[in-house]
Amino acid sequence: MPKQTLAVLPQQFSIYSLDVNADIPKQVFNASVYFIGKTNEELSLVLPETITIDAEECDSGWCAMEVLGPLQLSMVGIMADIGNVLAQAQISIFVISTFETDFFLVKAHNLGSAAKALENGGYKVIL
Repeated sequence: MPKQTLAVLPQQFSIYSLDVNADIPKQVFNASVYFIGKTNEELSLVLPETITIDAEECDSGWCAMEVLGPLQLSMVGIMADIGNVLAQAQISIFVISTFETDFFLVKAHNLGSAAKALENGGYKVIL
C-alpha cells in the first residue's frame, strides 16, 4: 500500500520575488491557484505561468505535486520523508503548505525523475 498519493497539477508555475512593501497585483486573485508568502524581508508569490506580473525576480517552469489529503496537522514526517526521497534523487524542491495539504514544486524537466523516485520510495504519483 502506498504511503501517500501525490497528484500533479495541470499547469506550470512561476515563483516571484517582490519588494516586501509591494502591493499584490489584482490579477493574482483571479488565478485558480496561487500562493502568497510574506516575511519581514520578502514577499513571494507562486502563480500559474499564464499570469505574469512585474517583479524583482522570477523563476518559471515549476510543476506542482499536491499531497492528496486532507492531512491532519498532527501528522509527522510526511514533508521530511518526501523531501528526503527527492533530495536522494538530487531533485531541488520548493515546498508550500496549506491547512490541509502540502505541495512539492519541482522543475518541469525533473518531473519524470521526481515521480519515479517517489514511486520507488513507496508513494503513488498521478501525472
